[in-house]
Amino acid sequence: MCGSDVRGQAIRGGCVLEKCQTCGHLLRDLERCPADHRDLAYGGEPTLDRIRLDLTYRELVRDGVPDRVFEVGFGAGSMLRRFLDDGASVAGVDPDQLGIDVDERVRAEGDLRTGGIEDVSRLPGDQDLVYGIHVLEHVVDPHIALRASYDLLRPGGRASFITPAGDSSGVERYGAAWWMLEDPTHIRFFTAASLARAAREAGFVDVEVRRLLLDSLSVDAASIARALRPGSRPRGVLGARPVLAGAVASLPLVVAQRLVSPRSRPTLQLLARRP
Repeated sequence: MCGSDVRGQAIRGGCVLEKCQTCGHLLRDLERCPADHRDLAYGGEPTLDRIRLDLTYRELVRDGVPDRVFEVGFGAGSMLRRFLDDGASVAGVDPDQLGIDVDERVRAEGDLRTGGIEDVSRLPGDQDLVYGIHVLEHVVDPHIALRASYDLLRPGGRASFITPAGDSSGVERYGAAWWMLEDPTHIRFFTAASLARAAREAGFVDVEVRRLLLDSLSVDAASIARALRPGSRPRGVLGARPVLAGAVASLPLVVAQRLVSPRSRPTLQLLARRP
């Protein structure tokens, strides 16, 4: 992300990630750090995802519902539907990795494009808010993706992106079993430094990077399960009920740990504005 030297770094479990020696940004080559365990781009749990979307939506509309919103990687359109129900005009782009149906109202009333934001042209401008939820870790060129997001915004418009934290303590603690590595389409992991730098290079101002307390609450339980019983799980480790039950049971402990040690939080949020 910053143009400095990148070197291989071995982590627990025999996985090797390429790490920038200056900003800490992590790149992932599947031959050196394979996923092995999941066939699908999505391996989460629907109930936990709904809770996460609810919390994220409340954050995005904390200062009121924007008039025009654009989602990078809209998936099934669940978040866009929330904005649409609250009166916003919605648009978005998605490569359709998940192969799932999009909400009918969002499909009918939204301006939806197929592809990655870095390779889709003539996107609608003058957006009040551009956001992406766990999408930047998938893109080949995040510089182009962030610049395209910048160009989508009206002057003064806001951007918000949520992405796994490559500088979280979970990388060292769980190594190759870290749940964020289960998805074979996760090809990069930002640090707080690399994410802020990339945003500023794209032209954003008022750049802030937060470590989220309540996002991806099942990461620890899922990582422990992967470490204790490695093996093929085509639907993902969270498809097993005992793992999901363990994630729910461990929530108080996980939240307490994150309060004491912010670096244990596995997710970063970028907040920024177009001047």
